[in-house]
Amino acid sequence: MSKAQRKSPLLRASLSLFIIIWLIMAAFPFLWTLWGSFKVELDFFSITDWTDALTGPRTEATYGSPFTGAGYEGAWIQEEFWRAGINTTLVCIFVVCTSLTIGTLGGYALSRSGFKYVFWLLIAALIFRAMPPITLVAGYLLPFFEWNLWGHLATTVIVLVAINQPFTLWMLHSFFMKIPKDLDESAMVDGCTRFQAFRHVIIPVMWPGVITTGLFSFLLAYNDFAVTAMLLSKENQTMVPKIASFLGTTQTEGNVMFAVAAVVSATAPLFVLVMFFQRQIVSGLTAGAVKG
Repeated sequence: MSKAQRKSPLLRASLSLFIIIWLIMAAFPFLWTLWGSFKVELDFFSITDWTDALTGPRTEATYGSPFTGAGYEGAWIQEEFWRAGINTTLVCIFVVCTSLTIGTLGGYALSRSGFKYVFWLLIAALIFRAMPPITLVAGYLLPFFEWNLWGHLATTVIVLVAINQPFTLWMLHSFFMKIPKDLDESAMVDGCTRFQAFRHVIIPVMWPGVITTGLFSFLLAYNDFAVTAMLLSKENQTMVPKIASFLGTTQTEGNVMFAVAAVVSATAPLFVLVMFFQRQIVSGLTAGAVKG
């Protein structure tokens, strides 16, 4: 047996141990927040004894049980967090659909174009995407206030699409570049128009890349704070700004446990989404192996 073969079991054990430790460290913040969301604030944020967050003595004294759903009830019912959930869903759906529609058409057109301006157009899009979103939002505020459009979901969707579109265009363009042009030409030889070739031949091959790009667009809209906090009124808040409002300000008292419960509620769908689309994500990120 060679020296490398003798070391392989030890190497595998070390890698397995590293992966286990990494998974525990990565999952711990969410699991700890999930556990604490069923406690009262004096237990979860106890400064005298951190084990109070585990045993919940004050929670049991208040509610007769070491666990309570008061944080979720207060967030979802008392503070109407469900409205923020509906607003977030609407914003994400329209941002993803609009971004993918423009991105697929634009990315395909640029990938098949032979003009030199394509490179500079992509560079300009990259520069635009590199700018901090908060600096771009300021340019929209004046016309939104003058036209009485501030505070509505539709205006926020427009701004998020504008900010996200360069990234979507770049990502989809790179996917389209990996698809041989022979597929388009073969389809058009068989009688398809350019759009029919795009719809019936290219898009089915591109589907993993479209799903991957759509997921990143969804995450941008779902997790955004700066844009939604500046452009949405209190009645139309999405989940992330709504969570921040639970913490209160120097002028108003907040409820931290409402925020903790809302954080768990907002994070759980992301885990489900990634687990459900994990194969498509991997396929999309490795789509460079596509051949005709």
